[in-house]
Amino acid sequence: MSTTIPLAVTPAPPAKHQETTAGNYFVSNYPPFSFWKTDAVPELLAAIDRPSAPDTPLGVYLHIPFCRKRCHFCYFRVYTDKDSAAIRGYLDAAIKEISWYADKPFIGGRKPNFIYFGGGTPSYLSVEQLKFLTDAMKARLPWDEAEEVAFEAEPGTLTDHKLKAIRELGVTRLSLGVENFDDHILEINGRAHKSKEIARAYGYARELGFPQINIDLIAGMVEETDDNWRECIRKTIELSPDSVTIYEMEIPFNTTIYKEMKVAGKLVAPVADWDTKRAWVNYGFTELEKAGYTISSAYTAIKTPATKFVYRDKLWVGADLLGLGVASFGHIGGVHYQNQHDFEPYMLRVNAGELPVYRALTPTAEERYIREFVLQLKLGHVSRAYFAKKFGADPAAQFAQALQRLQGWGFLTVAGDQIRLNREGLLQVDRLLHEFFKPEHRNARYA
Repeated sequence: MSTTIPLAVTPAPPAKHQETTAGNYFVSNYPPFSFWKTDAVPELLAAIDRPSAPDTPLGVYLHIPFCRKRCHFCYFRVYTDKDSAAIRGYLDAAIKEISWYADKPFIGGRKPNFIYFGGGTPSYLSVEQLKFLTDAMKARLPWDEAEEVAFEAEPGTLTDHKLKAIRELGVTRLSLGVENFDDHILEINGRAHKSKEIARAYGYARELGFPQINIDLIAGMVEETDDNWRECIRKTIELSPDSVTIYEMEIPFNTTIYKEMKVAGKLVAPVADWDTKRAWVNYGFTELEKAGYTISSAYTAIKTPATKFVYRDKLWVGADLLGLGVASFGHIGGVHYQNQHDFEPYMLRVNAGELPVYRALTPTAEERYIREFVLQLKLGHVSRAYFAKKFGADPAAQFAQALQRLQGWGFLTVAGDQIRLNREGLLQVDRLLHEFFKPEHRNARYA
């Protein structure tokens, strides 16, 4: 393999978007969701009736859309007004949905390799509700061979009794939505928990022996400061979690913050600008590295090489994902899909015995290549040999122009088998990924 890409004169790098404005920034899939269409749903139905490709891992994602409060920056489908009867009805619907899939050819007797409970707030459910749900799931798709069972939790919902039950359900990665350690910052951003609940929940979770405890942080929350951020990193290191996930604050169009911006006629969000957020993440990564952590992606630091994010890593190499629940996303036999994106339509479809899918897309071979490449580049490095073997083309040739631009901007190197982003490139990877998009996808609305 050639170890360099010849450099020509490259244009200036894209503007850094100094201020944070409204819109989706984080790239979680490709092609963009706005290109997924209702008239492609029959393509999903056909994929469900085909056996899976050999050796394709199967994952299950279940969206639990209930929360105590809606965070002002939240863009997920969540509800704060559902009573116990509505919640039980939703759990019944999710079980019907997984039962519908369980006997289909694409499952073909496969057991899930990874399970992910996301939200919303999965830990909002009571112990009884959690046991009812997971017992029914295990009866239909046993996860006794799963590498990972991940579970998102809001610290204020975690009693000792509930944490013990979550551990007994088989959860291997407990992800605590800490976001910040300061009560004022938490309150002004709409978080439901307080700082004292973080320490209590973390301490008891550690006593229970969860194999992996992850702490989520957000850089750039409303009224966050340099001093506050440094203290958040100090407290995180003091707790010594197995992994730390840091996201940079963005303001999608369906957030409370954007609605308030729109009413006030403001284009700039009341949060830190992008240069500040990247500097804060860089500070966090640097301090975590000093404490013995390794940076394993644009958002994650891990304490030991044995610390894994199976859900992420398997999806980024093309695993099947059975997405269950309102607004959830899935990937079956090469077809992407999203469920009905509001509560009532989702419930009506499931209770009528119908598949609650809203839209779908079958990517072309080129789009599948782009998807895996841009997602894996978030790890900071990709293997040329992997892509040449899987897709029949060396990414150094497939993406020669885009790679040349990123090299010219000083963000990327190509040496031997590895295409690598440096730290500066990793900190802004989501805006750089658009350089690899097809022209028709670059300026389109992402979601």
